[in-house]
Amino acid sequence: MNSTEEPKLTVVEQAASPWSPFHSKAFTVLWTATVASNIGSWMYSAASGWLMTSLNPDPLIVSMVQVATALPMFLFALPAGVLADIIDRRKLLIAAEILATAVSAVFAAIVSLHLATPGNLLLFVFLIGAATALTGPAWQAIVPQLVPRRDLQSAVAANSAGFNVSRAVGPALGGVIIAALGIAAPFWLNALSNLGIIGALLWWHPAQAGARSLPAERFGGALRAGFRYAANNSALRATMIRGAAFFLFASAYWALLPLIARDRIAGGPDLYGFLLGTIGAGAVGGAFALPWLKAKLGSERLVAIGCVGTAVSMVLFGMARDPVTALSASVIAGVCWIAVLATLNVSAQVALPEWVRGRGLSIYAMIMFGSLSLGSALWGQVAGMAGSAAALIIAAAGLLLPIPLLRRWKLLAAAGIDLTPSMHWPEPLITGELEHDRGPVLVTVEYRIDPKDREAFHTALEILARERRRDGAYAWGIFEDAAVAGRMIETFMFDSWLEHLRQHERVTNADRLLQDAVHRFHCEGEPIVTHLIAPDRDR
Repeated sequence: MNSTEEPKLTVVEQAASPWSPFHSKAFTVLWTATVASNIGSWMYSAASGWLMTSLNPDPLIVSMVQVATALPMFLFALPAGVLADIIDRRKLLIAAEILATAVSAVFAAIVSLHLATPGNLLLFVFLIGAATALTGPAWQAIVPQLVPRRDLQSAVAANSAGFNVSRAVGPALGGVIIAALGIAAPFWLNALSNLGIIGALLWWHPAQAGARSLPAERFGGALRAGFRYAANNSALRATMIRGAAFFLFASAYWALLPLIARDRIAGGPDLYGFLLGTIGAGAVGGAFALPWLKAKLGSERLVAIGCVGTAVSMVLFGMARDPVTALSASVIAGVCWIAVLATLNVSAQVALPEWVRGRGLSIYAMIMFGSLSLGSALWGQVAGMAGSAAALIIAAAGLLLPIPLLRRWKLLAAAGIDLTPSMHWPEPLITGELEHDRGPVLVTVEYRIDPKDREAFHTALEILARERRRDGAYAWGIFEDAAVAGRMIETFMFDSWLEHLRQHERVTNADRLLQDAVHRFHCEGEPIVTHLIAPDRDR
């Protein structure tokens, strides 16, 4: 059952100019520093792939560069999302960027001294990927601190455009620099490019957030809450399933592109950089066309066409014996990549309320980068056995299968749902002070309904139960009074009194509509809510 069955509340916001976020000095400074840093990162990525073809041209080993790049996001994205939700994001970003700069400089020195090996190359790619994984959720989460709410969508779009510009410029520039200055130069430039972003973060001092009404979540509890929310959010699950199917197969051309440039076309590092840069340029062009394409095609057809286009690009890569064919494939791949990726990202964003945004996006990132890692290793192995052309054609065929098979998992199922906190629940009535760690807590809600509405009531309550579980409840149940027709008792539990208080703050306006749909069946006043807490045996 997907979330299209749940009531929706449409939210209409005034459209802002694409340039409006740049009225904020903080956004402009950080955006500029981020673009410069990302150009360095893409130079590093291109140089790493090319360096591996010199150290060990085995297809599986070359594909492991992509695995080492993507695997840290799979392993560390969720802990990073938890940290982004519970600690100072600016300090987290500064620490992670300093770490990335130091690691980049160390490996640049290793390359300069001709000490690079396949093993230490993969190790340092992994370490830098780990630092990137730690910053990803925090970068996304600070955007609302940089611009007014009315400019938020434009700020997200500007960040996406900046990323794709850097992806177009970085690899091409890296290829030219390798040809002109040697393989070590891009690694040094990457380390230097991070200094600007560290300086920008040290300069930026965000306004102090208002005092929390409840203590910050602890790491373990926040981690469990993130998993629990994702497991009970059908719209987010649909996005992750669709994403996994796409990235598993699309990873083939990312993993094998160095071999296509070197072995099939007999090109050098400049050609490899231009292929990567052309993919980025295609993505930039596709980003400009996305609003028109979405309006004409809709999200589902746009993603289907993006999958078909990606399959076409992989066939062209597999057939390429000249730069023109490979560059044509790169343009198609870039346009289709941004079409699918942007739609999936928006689908994940709109499915998440603010309190769990970092964790939810991190779980989505885990699926994305886990699929990229697995796919890269898989297609590297296939290429080692059957050749890179055969691996790309098989992956292209596999990419077409999910289009009809996953049609029931709708994207953007939560679009238009208002996930802002409703704060409409009254404070629980208690006789005295309760320690936050007291628990477990049993909440009961007593309804009196017309017996003829029994089935409809149960259907509405089961939808509301998913919301209870998303917000932290467990052991949900519904019981009927055997002696009184129409008397229903809903029950659910929380680990502690604090976790139940958090539920009060997490209930959204969309959840309020679900609750109202259930309460309409109640015949006598308001349902009776009771809070039962386990006795404190130390007293």
